Amino acid sequence: MKINWSALGSTFGVSVGISLAVVAAFCLGISALSQRETALADGSAGRGTAALGGAVVCFALCAAAVGYGLYVIAG
Repeated sequence: MKINWSALGSTFGVSVGISLAVVAAFCLGISALSQRETALADGSAGRGTAALGGAVVCFALCAAAVGYGLYVIAG
């Protein structure tokens, strides 16, 4: 049995990187929703709308990463 350590290390590095990116995108989405709440409480609807758009983009990136992962596993 021969283990290809280079491929194993590469797979590990990519999986750690993608995991960190998804977690960071999710945290940014939660932060944007929090900023939206604050903006709406202060009466600034324009900032609240922009924050909501940012949160939607962040959560869409998370959903896309999960969907692609499932596609790769199933395919």
